[in-house]
Amino acid sequence: MSTFVDSAQLHAKGGDGGAGAVSFRREAHVDRGGPDGGSGGRGGDVWVVASNNQSSLLGFRDHPHRRAEDGGHGSSKRKSGASGADLEVPLPVGSVIRDHRSGEVLCDLAGVGDRWRAARGGRGGRGNATFLSNRRRAPGFAEQGERGEERWLTLELKLAADVAIVGFPNVGKSTLISTISAARPKIADYPFTTLEPHLGVVRVGDSSAASDLVVADIPGLVEGAAEGRGLGHEFLRHIERARALLVLVDLAATGGVEPKTQLAVLLDELRRYQPELLERPRIVVGSKADLVAERSGGEPVCELEVSAATSSGLPQLVGRLAELVAAARAAPVAAEPTVVVHRPVAERIEAVRRSPGVFEVVGAAAERALALSDLTDDHAIDVVLGRLRRLGVDRALSRARARDGDEVLIGELSFTWYRDGSDGALAVAEEPTGRRRRRRS
Repeated sequence: MSTFVDSAQLHAKGGDGGAGAVSFRREAHVDRGGPDGGSGGRGGDVWVVASNNQSSLLGFRDHPHRRAEDGGHGSSKRKSGASGADLEVPLPVGSVIRDHRSGEVLCDLAGVGDRWRAARGGRGGRGNATFLSNRRRAPGFAEQGERGEERWLTLELKLAADVAIVGFPNVGKSTLISTISAARPKIADYPFTTLEPHLGVVRVGDSSAASDLVVADIPGLVEGAAEGRGLGHEFLRHIERARALLVLVDLAATGGVEPKTQLAVLLDELRRYQPELLERPRIVVGSKADLVAERSGGEPVCELEVSAATSSGLPQLVGRLAELVAAARAAPVAAEPTVVVHRPVAERIEAVRRSPGVFEVVGAAAERALALSDLTDDHAIDVVLGRLRRLGVDRALSRARARDGDEVLIGELSFTWYRDGSDGALAVAEEPTGRRRRRRS
């Protein structure tokens, strides 16, 4: 028996870029052939794609990690490394992707084929042939490949149903959906029998599949569900995409709550969870009509009364649901923009974090500026200093009140900062742990 999972985590890791090569042309009868190291290939991206072939997030519960292919390294004769293959991760239609830390919604895969890049692959490093210039006739360094983006994401699945059945526990939701469709949920006479949503397809007469209704049985709600009480709060999001709501109340008041009170509590929970749900087309239906012999006077609570045991009122209910869904499907949908303009993000540093005697420069652009293979090479140092200066690192450190002799961290690199830094040099020292540390003196 398969398990329905509607919440999971995804660890997406883009492929690392390949390293550039340091190579010099060595052929007979060719004097001073010059640098010919090729560039590395870019790492693959991780894409999430909405697919009809997925119905649950079960595959991510125990195996959340997805990684794209790394780029190949450059080689001699200016040969570039192969780019890493992108990885497509299929998700059920209706999946919502959130940032794991902030909870911010990053993407909503509402339709088949919708796709979003979850992790970007790293750039490939340039080979030493790229750094050839009139000043550098024999560059002995190349760029390292950039690491791929890595992030944790939270996946949530919102079922896309035409009708969502909302009601207290044990009011007959599962019995109703099993009667009007081919769904076979677990049915018992105790509360919270339904622990996961169930979908059922309701055929309207002998019509075509285009007019079939998809009905969702949502686990029972209790008072306070919008704040997390009971089990139903975990599944309230499945109601959001439903075209219409079927609010089911127990006419027999099996749980000791009168139908009028049930309706008031249910509508209040929907309002507190998402006020616009009250604007959704809905029908209020009373269940277990066969157990109630006489009706009390006063204003009726329900539009229809049904009995799954005797099939009383079910044809009328299916017809009424078909009308609501047909009207919802015919309603005009707000036009969405068809043109999306992508502008490149400017290379910049993100921040300078300060601690006693140490200043950490944060930003992928600053780390990329230092990603050379040999920082003991004078020409490589000139390239690094020029890159940092163009990024505004000197100005940022000055604004952060860095002083001569303060330690600066950029990624895994540590060096001592001086205002007249263009005259400085980078030396490599061995630390007791064996980790190589680059320090500017």
